[in-house]
Amino acid sequence: MPFVNIKITKGNVTADQKKELIKGATQLLVDVLGKKPKTTFVVIDEVDTDNWGIGGRSVTDIRQQT
Repeated sequence: MPFVNIKITKGNVTADQKKELIKGATQLLVDVLGKKPKTTFVVIDEVDTDNWGIGGRSVTDIRQQT
């Protein structure tokens, strides 16, 4: 019973894109590991950009400077 956890920052991903992520991650486990889609769980966690850091800075700060 595989479990895939995808973490992304909030606000930039549509519902349709999330559906594609779930479908693609499931298919990857089917293709590579031979897992059954019916028993493959995919969870998408959306993390606030204030709570996601890269290179010592929050994503919020990085995005404000671009």
